[in-house]
Amino acid sequence: MAVVGVLALQGSYNEHMAALRRIGAKGVEVRKAEQLGAIDSLIIPGGESTTMAKLANYHNLFPALREFVGAGKPVWGTCAGLIFLANKAVGQKSGGQELVGGLDCTVHRNFFGSQLQSFETELSVPMLAEKEGGSNICRGVFIRAPAILEVGPDVEVLADCPVPAGRPSITISAEGAEDEVYSKDRVIVAVRQGNILATAFHPELTSDSRWHRLFLDMDKDSQAKAFSALSLSTSSRDVEGGSKNKPLDLPIFE
Repeated sequence: MAVVGVLALQGSYNEHMAALRRIGAKGVEVRKAEQLGAIDSLIIPGGESTTMAKLANYHNLFPALREFVGAGKPVWGTCAGLIFLANKAVGQKSGGQELVGGLDCTVHRNFFGSQLQSFETELSVPMLAEKEGGSNICRGVFIRAPAILEVGPDVEVLADCPVPAGRPSITISAEGAEDEVYSKDRVIVAVRQGNILATAFHPELTSDSRWHRLFLDMDKDSQAKAFSALSLSTSSRDVEGGSKNKPLDLPIFE
């Protein structure tokens, strides 16, 4: 069974662990860099992103987290975890915060406002329904939530939602270009890019397990590709050496 790590520095890691248990997955809490070597995938939960970054710095986790993402292992960031994984974040506190990066997007740290502006809404998620079954709608729980302002060409948008009425204007700053005011009537709240899944909302706070199942499927796909590559490599060496040995009998993940 694949082992799913949940970064347990602060935030809703207990809720993610419970969600994994409900679907029969093995989850472990991760607090130290050396623990990353014993897991197959990683969830970075929601919480207070600045506090999480300070704790990650204290435990010297950022280099190991970047290496984990760069190795192609599945990583899912929810809310603050989305901010961690973004290549660029705006709307941060004075001095900013360190990011893991890897996700080609610009995220606004507090797009939807303060804790008092937290809300729930229904999101259209046809891809999730196609992959995991069920309704084309899922419940999105947004708690002082970020949002994705821009994405790169390799990023697949999985969900968006309307920009709340009366939302203060947001300015996007770009190096070497004039500042641009975000004027769209909808904003991106869920994406996937390769081995990275990111949601601005909290699926772990609902009874809908499909997002966790989708992430587990990403883990299975990653392991299947790794086993396939190993099998091909072994077969090539056998052919080159004139060996008549059969390839390794490797498990198949469906």
